[in-house]
Amino acid sequence: MAHFTKPAEGSWTEHFKIGTEPLSYEDSVSPEFYELERDAIFRRTWLNVGRVEQLPRKGSYFTKELDAARTSIVVVRGNDGEVRAFHNVCRHRGNKLVWNDYPREETSGFCRQFTCKYHAWRYSLEGELTFVQQEGEFFDLDKSDYGLVGVRAEVWEGFIFVNLDPENTTPLREYLGEFGKGIEGYPFDKLTQVHKYRAEIGSNWKLFIDAFAEFYHAPILHGGQYEPEERAKIQKYGYQALAYDVDGPHSLVSSWGGIAPPQEPKMVKPIERALRSGLFGPWDAPDIGLTTEQLPPAINPTRDPRWGMDSFVFFPNFMLLIWRPNWVLTYHYWPTSYNTHIFEGTAYFVPPKNAFERLQQELAVVSFKEYGLQDGNTLEATQTMLESGTVTDFPLCDQEILLRHLHNTAGQYVRDFQQRQAKPAAASRS
Repeated sequence: MAHFTKPAEGSWTEHFKIGTEPLSYEDSVSPEFYELERDAIFRRTWLNVGRVEQLPRKGSYFTKELDAARTSIVVVRGNDGEVRAFHNVCRHRGNKLVWNDYPREETSGFCRQFTCKYHAWRYSLEGELTFVQQEGEFFDLDKSDYGLVGVRAEVWEGFIFVNLDPENTTPLREYLGEFGKGIEGYPFDKLTQVHKYRAEIGSNWKLFIDAFAEFYHAPILHGGQYEPEERAKIQKYGYQALAYDVDGPHSLVSSWGGIAPPQEPKMVKPIERALRSGLFGPWDAPDIGLTTEQLPPAINPTRDPRWGMDSFVFFPNFMLLIWRPNWVLTYHYWPTSYNTHIFEGTAYFVPPKNAFERLQQELAVVSFKEYGLQDGNTLEATQTMLESGTVTDFPLCDQEILLRHLHNTAGQYVRDFQQRQAKPAAASRS
């Protein structure tokens, strides 16, 4: 029995014509497919690497390791105030340019120029080569030919994106599509209290997106987070979303409100009642200058009064969650191999005005961490058994529609890439 209205076709899956057959997870256990994804997806799409608050003044910078794209980048605010990105490599002998004690660790800070640790070549914040040690020892060296290799960078609503494909001319805003346009105007700039988590997960990157693109599992896997009586009721009720949507490679699940605040205080644990907070955030929403009814059109797209949260998946690996109590979560999934990735979770709040509000936020953040650990642990169990090859086809329900969409999208990107690669090869043979 449907808890919320479904499309006329009877299901979201049939409405979007994504297919109802069992799904293969070969794309999550194949080293060969992962190598194709690196070139077809992570070197050719817009990737969110941070926010403008990480670059508060001229000379601020941070690095980002993009293992899936086979590179490291440095993002910097130049002397003109512009945000730029460069491949993090010195033009002399290829040393990594910006790092501290450990070359594979990300770093951030402030500087007036970048200096290579190996031979002290220096670069301006705009990427120009400004100094060469013993320049007279070189042969016809023109410093203007050896600036840092730039990476296309654009900012959307304070989120910094990069695109490593020099042939990709699609502007970021166009790539983000109707979801991006429909979110514009949300006051992300007011949510500057930030909490970050990072974990190395032993599963394919898409499997973790799968876990957060459906809530069918929540009453079961996360049942221990509820009071026993409430857990039994929720498991009997099950889960259905208010709505799903897809736009090109991107997708959305819009969810009902859950427990923020609960209909009855006894539904939640004592600490949640004491702090008026929990997984869904502080119960007392801060003022962000917009009421729920005034939120941009892509947020709570059905305008259902029971709405509680929207989860947007911007392909390939950026997930944006906007919660009714006026806070935001972002998830990033950075592949490091076909069966490992780095998961990053970041919570954004309006800065607390007192200790009680800080505790409310802290409870929401540690609750999220507990849920994330439960998912990450389960996904490692999933990965090991998928790799056994014992079962190769898996039935998905209507609440798992976005999983189909994600894997279909990744597969299409790979196929398109293979076709583009085959054309020059065929032309050269002719």
